[in-house]
Amino acid sequence: MSELAKDRAVSSRMPVLEIDRAALQSNWRTLAARQPCARTGAAVKADGYGLGAAPVATALHEAGCRDFFVAWASEGVAVRKALSQAGADPGATQIFVLQGLEPATVPLHLRHDLVPVLSTPDDVAVWQDGLSTAGARAPAALQVETGMNRLGLDDGETHKAAALAVSGDLPLCLVMSHLASADEATAQSAEQLQRFLALSALFPGVPRSLSNSAGTFLGSDYGFDLTRPGIGLYGGRAGLAGALQPVARLTAAILQLRTAQAGEAVGYGAATRLDRDTRIATVGIGYADGLPRAASGAGIALRPLFPAADALLAGQRVPVIGRISMDMTLLDVSALPQDAVRPGDRVEFFGPGVAIDEVAAAAGTIAYELLTGMGKRVERRWT
Repeated sequence: MSELAKDRAVSSRMPVLEIDRAALQSNWRTLAARQPCARTGAAVKADGYGLGAAPVATALHEAGCRDFFVAWASEGVAVRKALSQAGADPGATQIFVLQGLEPATVPLHLRHDLVPVLSTPDDVAVWQDGLSTAGARAPAALQVETGMNRLGLDDGETHKAAALAVSGDLPLCLVMSHLASADEATAQSAEQLQRFLALSALFPGVPRSLSNSAGTFLGSDYGFDLTRPGIGLYGGRAGLAGALQPVARLTAAILQLRTAQAGEAVGYGAATRLDRDTRIATVGIGYADGLPRAASGAGIALRPLFPAADALLAGQRVPVIGRISMDMTLLDVSALPQDAVRPGDRVEFFGPGVAIDEVAAAAGTIAYELLTGMGKRVERRWT
C-alpha cells in the first residue's frame, strides 16, 4: 500500500465531496441544447466552483466545450495547462480572463493564449500598450455595462472602444455583458437585452455573449453567439427548474452516537434545550469544512427566517440540532431505528438526497457560496 493510500485509510472518516463527472457533462449538454444556435462555454473560475478547475475543464472539454471563463490570469494558466495535458488544441480553445488585466499580466496572456476581458478604458490602454511592446497582435473581449453596475464600459467608453475596433486598432473576438437577475422574475433582463443589442451593434461582425446559466432559459433572443453557464453546470439554483442533475455530494462520517435526556442542552452555548429524550449523532464536519454555522439548528439569529438544515442518513432526512461547530455537527436521529445507524456511517449533507440550494437557504446564502467555500481538508473524489 502506498503512503498516500495509507494516509487516506487513516482519514477514512473525513468529509468527502463526491463529484459526478457524467452529471457535469450531462448538464453542459443540457444547457447547450437550450441555445442550439450558440456555442456553449463554461465558467470554471474559483477553482471550478470549488470542485477543481483542472478536472472540471477537462471533463467539459471532453463533452464538447471549447470556451472557458476564469477570473484571474493565474486561473487561466492552470486551465490551459490542464487542457494541454488532456490533448486539447490551444488554437481551438479559448480561455477568457474576466478581471485583473495589468501590465505585468499581459505577457502571461500572450504566452498562454489567454483572452483578456477589457472592462475599463485602462484595460483597453494596458492591452494596446502591451501588444505594442511585445510586437504582437491578439484579440481581446470587451465587456459593456448594461445595468448591473459592476464591471463594463459605459456608453461613452463603449463608443470610443468601437471606434478603435472599427479602425483595426483594437482586435476583438467577443463583446459581452452580464445578466443581473436572469434567475428571478424581473423586467431587468429584458432591459439589459435591449441595451446590449444597442451597444453590441457598434461592433459589426464581432461575436456576442450575454447569457449565464439562467439566461439560457430565457429564450433564443438571449443566446447570441456564446453562452457562459456557471452554477447550472454544477447542479445549483435548484437544477434550474429541474432540468439539471446534482453534481456534488458532500458526506461525512458519524463519530459517536449518544442519547441525551429531556431538559439537557446540546452544543455550544446551550442553544438547544431538549424537550424529549433524543438520540444524537455527532458527525465529523463543521464550518471549517464549509458547512456554514448559519445552518445550525438553534441559537442563530437567522432561524426565524430560514429552517435548519437537514441531512440524509439511512435513507431518511434528519435535522441538524444545536450549533454547527468548527469540526463537528450534531444530528437528531431519534426517528431512525436503533440498529439503522452506527459510528462510521456516512451522512449526506447535500447531493441527490438533499438539494444544495435547500442547504444554502437554511444558511441564508446561495449554492455558489457553499461550493466555492468547501474547505481544503474536504477530499474531492471524482466518480
